[in-house]
Amino acid sequence: MSRSVFRSTHAQDRPRFDVGDLVEVYCDHENEAGERVRGWLEGVVVQADYKMVAVQFNRPVYLTNGWLIPDKVLWVQQQSEQIRPRRRRRRRRK
Repeated sequence: MSRSVFRSTHAQDRPRFDVGDLVEVYCDHENEAGERVRGWLEGVVVQADYKMVAVQFNRPVYLTNGWLIPDKVLWVQQQSEQIRPRRRRRRRRK
């Protein structure tokens, strides 16, 4: 019995991220001062399947070639190193 090339792998059976998950994506975006920076930006998963995730942001995001994404939705692969679950951040007391 031979294995099929098109058979899904175990990692693809269960997606890492689901709709509604808060995630961070490493991408080009604008910071609070309106400057374009590259770093981790928090967003929410609005669509997901076994391979891709659509993440929507509150700030403007850019493709790596410089184009502004008008709807602020960036597509990322489920298994990419450019996406991770949101990390809780400590707030400093004043």
